[in-house]
Amino acid sequence: MLVHIPNVLTAEQVAHCRRILEAAAWVDGRVTAGEQSGKAKNNLQVPENSPQASELGDIILQALGLNPMFTSAALPLRVFPPLFNRYDVGMTFHAHVDNAIRFVPGANMRIRTDVSSTLFLTDPEDYDGGELVIEDTYGTQRVKLPAGHMVLYPATSLHKVEPVTRGSRWSSFFWTQSMIKEDSRRRLLFEMDQSIMKIRADLPDSHPGVLGMTAAYHNLLRQWVEM
Repeated sequence: MLVHIPNVLTAEQVAHCRRILEAAAWVDGRVTAGEQSGKAKNNLQVPENSPQASELGDIILQALGLNPMFTSAALPLRVFPPLFNRYDVGMTFHAHVDNAIRFVPGANMRIRTDVSSTLFLTDPEDYDGGELVIEDTYGTQRVKLPAGHMVLYPATSLHKVEPVTRGSRWSSFFWTQSMIKEDSRRRLLFEMDQSIMKIRADLPDSHPGVLGMTAAYHNLLRQWVEM
């Protein structure tokens, strides 16, 4: 399931992130890559233990906590602290699959990476190339979103970032361990939740159809959830 989540950050929040990142010390992006993906990766990254990454990560986590579409699509149990990367001209990330397990620095814990997310911090007209290409169940998806918008997709997906040919592409990326491990079940629950919200716009919450759909959603969630 690939989901486009608009306006995760406001224009003011994006501008603030950009100002902080402009003053950050960027390093080789391979510092967080696994052995195989490190050979495919050519970009820059803000060190994950830097004060800039911590400050901006908190802003993003707070925004995600207030975003009902993210909650509905990811059904998050744990979210990895957001990281920040940059692709200048000629930089790319060849096809790869994200590591299944990530160690959370400073938390003495690991998370299973069920869902990958990319939050764009550069508008599409400011750079050429740099598309995120995802092999989804419905075929190849090419993603290039406005600044502040985010794409969410299964971490099991083969994906890549096309070479940047003009400008610079900045983004935040992170992973979520979902309460629902299987993507097919997350998809079904997401579609049910979106349908319930549409029904509630036309019918009172006390309507038998609304009550029945809501009960089915929560009973499926109760049956499938892993805590």
